[in-house]
Amino acid sequence: MLEQLALKFEVLLPHLNERQRRLLLAAEARLLGHGGVRAVARLAGVSETTVRRGVFELEEGQDPFPEGRVRMEGGGRKNAENLDPGLIPALLALVEPEERGDPESPLRWTTKSLRHLAAELTRQGHLVSAPTVGRLLRQAGFSLQANAKTLEGTQHPNRDAQFRYINEQVKQHQVDRQPVISVDTKKREQLGRLPMAGREWRPKGDPVRVEDHHFFFTGPDVEQAIPYGIYDITANTGWVNVGVDHDTPVFAVESIRRWWKARGSLDYPDATRLLITADSGGSNGHRYRVWKSELAALAAETGLSITVCHFPPGTSKWNKIEHRLFSHITFNWRGRPLTSYEVVVQTIAATRTRGGLRVQATLDPGDYPIGVAISKERFAALPLERHLVHGTWNYTLHPQPATETTATTAAGETNGPAQRRQAMLQRLADPRLTGLNTTQLERLAARLAPAQAARTQERHSQQRSGRARRATGRLRVTPLFDDAARLLLTLLYQRQACSMKVLADLLEVTDVCISDLVRETRRVLEDDSYHPGVAPVRFGTSAALLAFLDSNLQPARTTIIERLSDPALTGLPRTELDHLIKQLAARQTAQNERLGYQRRGGPRQPGARGGIFPQKIGNSERVLLTILYQRKLCTIDVLADALGDVSRSAIGNVIRETRPLLQQEGHTPDRAPTRYRTAADLLAAVPSRDTTR
Repeated sequence: MLEQLALKFEVLLPHLNERQRRLLLAAEARLLGHGGVRAVARLAGVSETTVRRGVFELEEGQDPFPEGRVRMEGGGRKNAENLDPGLIPALLALVEPEERGDPESPLRWTTKSLRHLAAELTRQGHLVSAPTVGRLLRQAGFSLQANAKTLEGTQHPNRDAQFRYINEQVKQHQVDRQPVISVDTKKREQLGRLPMAGREWRPKGDPVRVEDHHFFFTGPDVEQAIPYGIYDITANTGWVNVGVDHDTPVFAVESIRRWWKARGSLDYPDATRLLITADSGGSNGHRYRVWKSELAALAAETGLSITVCHFPPGTSKWNKIEHRLFSHITFNWRGRPLTSYEVVVQTIAATRTRGGLRVQATLDPGDYPIGVAISKERFAALPLERHLVHGTWNYTLHPQPATETTATTAAGETNGPAQRRQAMLQRLADPRLTGLNTTQLERLAARLAPAQAARTQERHSQQRSGRARRATGRLRVTPLFDDAARLLLTLLYQRQACSMKVLADLLEVTDVCISDLVRETRRVLEDDSYHPGVAPVRFGTSAALLAFLDSNLQPARTTIIERLSDPALTGLPRTELDHLIKQLAARQTAQNERLGYQRRGGPRQPGARGGIFPQKIGNSERVLLTILYQRKLCTIDVLADALGDVSRSAIGNVIRETRPLLQQEGHTPDRAPTRYRTAADLLAAVPSRDTTR
């Protein structure tokens, strides 16, 4: 019987919980009678106390415990919050928002992990472990949460109205079976074995090996991918154009052009309109004139009426492409280093979703230099129609130009801004502006080329904060202007032929672009001790400069200065006046530098703009105006009215600075026999001369 009982215990006991085992052993012990407790305890391998306790429970006739309970209520160790009533209030004081928490707590500025919370509570006298802290927090309704990107800053007053208008435009185009796309640029990615966020399934202990620092991949010639996405809202398809140069408006419109040729024209063969929803900033911002100019060229090329609706500022994440295309691309290449352009393109093209999203990707190796701009005149000629509802954000570019001017503009776009820029540079190399013939200009450019290359390398090193850390590869950045063009523009500016704004309008670039290249090339000319001199003519507008190049029509101010230089007014022959101006040139330069030093309170800082285009009135004009005033020909107001584009105070400063130089030279002008009260009388005293020859 004992052998059968041992076999029974061996089979049943492993499947019973603590109380069930105890009651089973007690029932068998009672059946055995006297000595049954000891015999059952030996067969089951438990203590006699356990069996005897089960016998007492059977004799008391207790009701069965609820399902799932093994021990009586109140059994086991008390919870930490019951033993320490102040534990939960102390814990909540640590994890509540900082503005209500203890300002002296060390956790105010550290990560509130379970270990840190437990350590802080222990320091305050509440002995508790990290798992207990986690249990208490979950019971109190806390959970691990990341930051929620919901704050959009100051909302535009027309924010909601713009959203409703975009929704109406999308619905109208979809009902008419017209294409509707959402466009934006995804974050640019550097190529190389760099760490990527996210994890991917791989054999255990065999992760992808990547670089531990990003600074190995810095410099002007590091390859980078710029994905520009076009998401078709109606068809749920994506197109990504991967650029390699710069994210510019020209690149953005070229991406749309590539999408239309590859997919849009096939999916919508009968389309007459195109709706583009875009952000208010970036390469497709609502402020960029180049973006609208390139869209006008695309409209003329495709015959589509292109309507653009921009999202209000600060709401870029509302754009459909962000969570319908870009998020899936990021998820698809998680944990995968982007080592080459092929990896980028193939990974993007492999993006799929259960909702039916399909993506195509292509590589765009074209050059898209920064600094491109168009003038206000060209922009005003675009066939652009602003909508009645917030025309800054909503506008349409029509395919057919409305006027002859716009037709000329649209036709010129097909040649490309690079060709127009090169043609304009050839015209600006006129010897009348540069003071050098073609051969002299080429020799000067060849002599300064090594120094310009050295300056460029120095600038790149300063931008990288040191020498290049990797071997120089193929330089991706293509500048707008080569060294010869930079020298030409610097000569024009230093010779005071025109301002930076005039050069920017003529070449369709930004003022900052001209300013940067002039600042760099000026140093090369200074190191070479080359003095470009001053141009005989000066132009305040691009139209005046073009008129001079086309028909030799000099600006009005040049004609006025020529008339004021007449010996009848100056009392000097023109040869003597020119000789006096040349003699005073060195003293005027030294004086300008000294005055600039005093006004700045110190020497000119590296890269400062001073000295490039120092004055609105040239040195020769300063001498002439001072002589006329000293001869008592007229007042300062008359001289200001005669010139027309300078103020009275400017002429007063010129006379006050130039008079001591004339005295040092020993020149004392004779008093004129006649005094003129008006500018008209002054100019009428000398007949006009033919200055177009």
